[in-house]
Amino acid sequence: MGKFPIAERHILGVLICKKCKTRNSKAAERCRKCAYTNLRPKRAKKKEAKGK
Repeated sequence: MGKFPIAERHILGVLICKKCKTRNSKAAERCRKCAYTNLRPKRAKKKEAKGK
């Protein structure tokens, strides 16, 4: 979780097109750029382990 939960919720509230990687609104049914219907929710970045 980041420093600003409201901003993180807004950033993660988008859908990513699996074909062209375009960001779309969370209400989208198809990609705004290529009209592909297979969209996925944006993933949160995983924290990397320090000191391997």
